[in-house]
Amino acid sequence: MQILMHKRLKISGLLLACLFFANESKAQSQQALEDLGYLLNDALFFSDQYITPATDAAVYQAASGWMTSPKKRKLWDVTLGIHTNLFFVPKRDRSFDIKNSDFQFFQIEGATSANVPTALGNDAQIYLVGDLDGEEIRLKSPEGVNQETIFYPYLQGSIALPYGFEILGKYSTKTKLKKGDYQVYGFGLKHNFSQYFKSLESKKIHLAALVLYSKEDISFDFISIPTQYGSLGINRLNGLVDTWQFQVNASKEFGNFELMAGIIANTSNFKYKVGGERGEIEDVIPLQEILNIKLEEIYKTKTNVMGEVSGRYGFKKFYFQPIVAFGKFVNTNFSVQYEF
Repeated sequence: MQILMHKRLKISGLLLACLFFANESKAQSQQALEDLGYLLNDALFFSDQYITPATDAAVYQAASGWMTSPKKRKLWDVTLGIHTNLFFVPKRDRSFDIKNSDFQFFQIEGATSANVPTALGNDAQIYLVGDLDGEEIRLKSPEGVNQETIFYPYLQGSIALPYGFEILGKYSTKTKLKKGDYQVYGFGLKHNFSQYFKSLESKKIHLAALVLYSKEDISFDFISIPTQYGSLGINRLNGLVDTWQFQVNASKEFGNFELMAGIIANTSNFKYKVGGERGEIEDVIPLQEILNIKLEEIYKTKTNVMGEVSGRYGFKKFYFQPIVAFGKFVNTNFSVQYEF
């Protein structure tokens, strides 16, 4: 409660100070201060509803495909793979409902309620209108990526260490989405446990656990609002996700084919920020800074549990592996690996 009060006081102080020093050049009133406060509250509400499905999905996209095999590898063996990840966007997460009572500043033009796309939705748009110190503000709601599937490639590699340990890493360049970008990278440590049970090893059954950390950065085109005080530079919205993950996988070999299943549990911290092109209003009011302080109110932590199944086929030193992870979402992954 004290932290929340401190943030609100900081925001109010920034607005009041900026308006005070701007009085020489612009006739900004107490009403303008209140209107801006309401506008920021509406932006906070809309940001949460708009980007949360995308950051939830980002966790699934980054979670699967880490453990290509629970087998104990030979010391210093290196595996390098090219992975392609395909995420199917569920219909329930492509849009959300809004109504006029949800807003303090804006109203829906020509309607009392509407269905609008999330960041994972289509490119449908509506107009929102409001009054900023006597001036009408009219803007289009942000579009979604307008993709039923989200595809991105990445590299993943591992090195076998002593005592059945293995260090892993993955990295994707920034992948361009329609109206956005996505990037993930991380590292993990695997340990093989079946080495302690000779009866399992003799039956070609393998068991291993993995702990890892990953970072997901997902961003979308947001809104640009022209006003008599200049444009409001909040045309980029980022979701930053830090994930710690633990998983256990078991497999059974059938000649050159290995069948694998696992359970994944992870905890993710979600943070959000606005950015993009600097708005003209920043000469008067540090709006991006103020809204980023407010966005701390919707920071969240979530825990996910999901299953994973895969099959891995080896041909000489090449391996081909499809993987499916399932839970709240379904995520698929296919990789081609080479063992040095």
